[in-house]
Amino acid sequence: MSKVSGRIVMATGNRGKLAEIRQILEGSELDIVPQSDYEFEPAEETGDTFLENALLKARRAAAETGLVAIADDSGLVVDVLGGEPGVYSARYAGDDATDEQNVDKLLQSLQGKDDEERTAAFHCVVVVVFPDEQREPIVAEGKWTGRIAQSRRGEGGFGYDPVFFDPELGKCAAEMTADEKNARSHRGQAFRRLGGLLG
Repeated sequence: MSKVSGRIVMATGNRGKLAEIRQILEGSELDIVPQSDYEFEPAEETGDTFLENALLKARRAAAETGLVAIADDSGLVVDVLGGEPGVYSARYAGDDATDEQNVDKLLQSLQGKDDEERTAAFHCVVVVVFPDEQREPIVAEGKWTGRIAQSRRGEGGFGYDPVFFDPELGKCAAEMTADEKNARSHRGQAFRRLGGLLG
């Protein structure tokens, strides 16, 4: 497959996500820098799917920096809500919503639903885009199934981690160590698969 090494720009401004990705790819020959190190306007996430949004972000970062770019788009899909919040996970409660506000809206939307009705999955699509556009993008995916807890638990993580319950471990993502979370998570799965494709 495509051997990639050296400096790569990560199309995110989310420090929590960047730290997670660096840990997952530890030991690789990649020097991952955030797009915030460069001065350009990030791509608008106007896609209807996680793949479309990831490609939009990576293509903008590659074009602006001249570097190979990685982007992921991920989100929470709740079955009883018809797949919401989905691609709108980061802005579920509005364009400038905080993690707290998004979680509040989710819990409100699920009020009165018992555990069996609260099944959900985190999805992640990660892409690598090359600045010359001569090579096809590399795509990897991951999925983490669980359910939405009745209330917040734990202090770690970010986003919906305090309410995403993993039945196999018996805890919410925000209660897990970084190693536990990366071993289970949608992002961990996707980036490990990506690491194999980049080898």
